[in-house]
Amino acid sequence: MHFVVLVEDQSGKKALDILIPKIIGGVHTFEVKSYKGIGRLPKDLRGSSDPSKRILLDQLPRLLQGYGKTFASYPEDYSAAVILVCDLDDKCLKAFRSELVNLLDTCRTKPETRFCIAIEEGEAWFLGDITAIKKAYPKAKDAQLNLYVNDSICGTWELLANAVYPGGSQTLSRLGWQMVGAEKSKWSEKITPLMDVESNNSPSFCYFRGKLRELAGIAT
Repeated sequence: MHFVVLVEDQSGKKALDILIPKIIGGVHTFEVKSYKGIGRLPKDLRGSSDPSKRILLDQLPRLLQGYGKTFASYPEDYSAAVILVCDLDDKCLKAFRSELVNLLDTCRTKPETRFCIAIEEGEAWFLGDITAIKKAYPKAKDAQLNLYVNDSICGTWELLANAVYPGGSQTLSRLGWQMVGAEKSKWSEKITPLMDVESNNSPSFCYFRGKLRELAGIAT
């Protein structure tokens, strides 16, 4: 099985490049393609925005159509799938997933596709493994980490920043979004290698892990 994984930013790519081999081993192949933000699905589900801007949901109609055609041309003994990984943010999960399924249904040739949504943000998957965070950041504040309820809507990246970044999320936010993005990439680089994919407490991470293994034919 070959997986094409679409993710909304560079920090997500860094994390998934490390996590996916832990989940599916070395037999299967994958490529993680990062974009420059999540954007939103086009209202007409056709997608006419500038591809050079590389905004994930804006480009998703074009991407799914393209992968559908590409996968259809592969030999019968070669399987491939698209995995969309993105943050829920403040959207309604049920409504958002319905929009994504409706979009897939508009494809003339549907690629095998799974939608894996981090709730509320990708940092929820890090916070599903507190042990890994504390190994990466021995001085992480237990008082902050203990506040977290897995996959809750709570300002996830801010909570992690309050636990591990000097001065917390307020200090980091004042430095601007470019620095926030750079710090998120550091979290991916430092925390992800230490994560145990078998014991993560984030339901949305477990869903992602399960879908990869289901497609790869790995018993769970």
